[in-house]
Amino acid sequence: MRSTAIIVAAGRGLRAGGVRPKQWQRVAGRSVVDHSLAVFEAHPRVDEIVLVVAPEDMGQVEALRLAGRATIAMGGATRSRSVLSGLDHATGDVVLIHDAARCCVPPAVIDRVLDGLAEAPGAAPALPVSDALWSGAAGKVTGLQDRRGLFRAQTPQGFHLEAIRAAHAASDGAAADDVAVARAAGLDVTIVEGDETNMKITLPGDFARAEQILGHHMDIRTGNGFDVHRFGPGDHVMLCGVAVPFDRGLQGHSDADVGLHTVTDAIYGALAEGDIGTHFPPSDPQWKGAASEVFLTHACDLARSRGFEITHVDCTLICEAPKVGPHAAAMRAEMARIMGLEAGRVSIKATTSERLGFTGRGEGIAAMATATLVKP
Repeated sequence: MRSTAIIVAAGRGLRAGGVRPKQWQRVAGRSVVDHSLAVFEAHPRVDEIVLVVAPEDMGQVEALRLAGRATIAMGGATRSRSVLSGLDHATGDVVLIHDAARCCVPPAVIDRVLDGLAEAPGAAPALPVSDALWSGAAGKVTGLQDRRGLFRAQTPQGFHLEAIRAAHAASDGAAADDVAVARAAGLDVTIVEGDETNMKITLPGDFARAEQILGHHMDIRTGNGFDVHRFGPGDHVMLCGVAVPFDRGLQGHSDADVGLHTVTDAIYGALAEGDIGTHFPPSDPQWKGAASEVFLTHACDLARSRGFEITHVDCTLICEAPKVGPHAAAMRAEMARIMGLEAGRVSIKATTSERLGFTGRGEGIAAMATATLVKP
């Protein structure tokens, strides 16, 4: 049974506050959408992901490089229209329709929904209502509500694809969630056990609670990199993706960008995945003269495929010349572009070795770097 996760992130979420919709705000070091995507990316029973976004949020999609992690679908005027857009891009036998704002969903909840779909056309997680329920008006209690048989609905809500697609196509768009759409179409929906941590960010205070949940489960890794390249003939050196004019060049099998090589090795180190030579052997002629951006992009993509977000990199270039300071801002911007990060998460600085050693004698450039990776 092939499954498609449809993550709905097209709403405006105004009650959560902030200058942008809640799904694009940051919690525990990364955007809410990032957290939601990572859970489904890492789940072994999810075969593909469709992310539904508002057209006006495509800038966020591009900045976070989400098109490489999910199929992007355009949202509609209502939630039902947005879900239908996601369904039109799904190819699985069953779908898991999930609100992006539920960024703390445990993998076990996804398993229970998928298990429920083996016996029914629909399955959704929920928790029994345990608190007393009142009705009220004008700030006063006006009555009591029997809580027996009442549940708090959660997502992902799972369905057989063709059945829920037909149900949404016939919907008037007024339903509160996909279970309501399914029931209106006569589909049975099995209730499976939800989880208290599977909260939905709705109000400003919910970000703190989500931070606490995600921070408790985060896998935080740090990797270090070190590299050296000697000077040779040339009229420039490649440093952190920028061609810096100089009376010599750096020697190496690729373009010898010692900065990008070092950051790449730091990411591989955090993943326990060896170094550049492991993935791009210098004995392979196809990498001769290659742009080092290729190596760094591969390391970043590998990290994200494992569910990690690169939250920060710090690179120090060690040389007497050329002077790095005049080019540092351009280097930060270029490395941030390659890595799909905000420039504020990339640090590039330089130092000398006080004319000691091979760098002090002007024989080459050394670099060291640290990368921090986080997975919820």
